Amino acid sequence: MTAGVNRSIVELSQLKPQCRLTSATLMASAPATTEAAEAAMQMPGLGVGCHVVLVDGLPVLPAAQLPTLVDAATGRFRSALGVFVQDLFLGRIRASEIEAEAGAQIARLQLLGVNLTHVDTHKHTHMFPGVLSPVLAAAKSRNIPAIRNPFEPDWSLAATPGAPLLRRMQVRILNHYRPWFLRHVAQSGLVTTNGAVGVLATGTLDTGTLTSLLSALPDGTWELVTHPGYNDRALALAGTRLLASRETEMQAMQTVLLPPEIELVHFGQLTAFTALQR
Repeated sequence: MTAGVNRSIVELSQLKPQCRLTSATLMASAPATTEAAEAAMQMPGLGVGCHVVLVDGLPVLPAAQLPTLVDAATGRFRSALGVFVQDLFLGRIRASEIEAEAGAQIARLQLLGVNLTHVDTHKHTHMFPGVLSPVLAAAKSRNIPAIRNPFEPDWSLAATPGAPLLRRMQVRILNHYRPWFLRHVAQSGLVTTNGAVGVLATGTLDTGTLTSLLSALPDGTWELVTHPGYNDRALALAGTRLLASRETEMQAMQTVLLPPEIELVHFGQLTAFTALQR
């Protein structure tokens, strides 16, 4: 998104014994994408995925090839997630366009030299059936082995006391799609985690919340989702609602020590790690 976000990723990947960052995802069409790709290739221990953007951003393919996904007048995706989801369920967005654009975003990062370990999506749109299937198809066609499981478990909700009530309700309602998601990911041949934590805490992930989440972590393979970055002028101009909270999350990662029973891996190691667990 910005050079300040890139710099925070580099710094947090070097922490030890704190809660070191082991995975990151890149947007293929953003102001600091090329810089991020160059940095990623200098960090072989960092797993790097493609952050597929289908809402609130710019496409890689020409707008003319994406008539149901992109506004022809602006050349941009829909700006609001709610509008995107509504149109998705009303059948106004073609799955073929989602697959084509997701594949193009993955291909752009691969052409930049990034060895991609997984995919996820901006605003977790792949939790919806109309997005998951074409994103899985795109990932599989580009030899991507893993995908984020965006669903937050009940134990994580209990360990995130500062999250707003509305967001808690949204997470619980959306968890309805979790069994469908896991079934289709398994059928596709990709692998995923047991779930994601920190999604509920987006914007409120401070030292106390991070400590609470790590203390409650059960057996399994879990992804801690975080949005670090430097709150500078470039970030203020980027159109994100997450500003000061990014530095709060950075401070939490830099402060909290990783419990010794937790082993850090990234998505590129997930296939072998999951096999060992079985």
